[in-house]
Amino acid sequence: MAANKKEVFGPVALTATLTTNIIAPAAAGAGGVGYTATATYILISQIRLVNKTAAAHNVTLYKGATGANVAGTEICFAKNVPANDYVDIFFAPFRLEGASGFIVGGADAITSITLTAMGELGLV
Repeated sequence: MAANKKEVFGPVALTATLTTNIIAPAAAGAGGVGYTATATYILISQIRLVNKTAAAHNVTLYKGATGANVAGTEICFAKNVPANDYVDIFFAPFRLEGASGFIVGGADAITSITLTAMGELGLV
């Protein structure tokens, strides 16, 4: 069996809509011609939030279903990112897979925060 591939996901400029899909693995059968693509999973171990403005902003992220933010699934809630600075959030790797394998969320100001995640990509 092949090893997971280390991967950087993003960067993605966050919107002010807290149900925006930010990161999600590929589904089985998506893409490819002449073969059936295999579903993937993502192991997230770090998220970096970069504030490119002269004012502090807050970020809220959830792990869950596409386009949904449910109480109790918060990865970070109203996390303050100082002006012209960044915040790193480290995890014991958590898995994104299937219908509940999405990171969704946003910031309090459109495109002020950029999210980049680090982890691994593997085949289901």
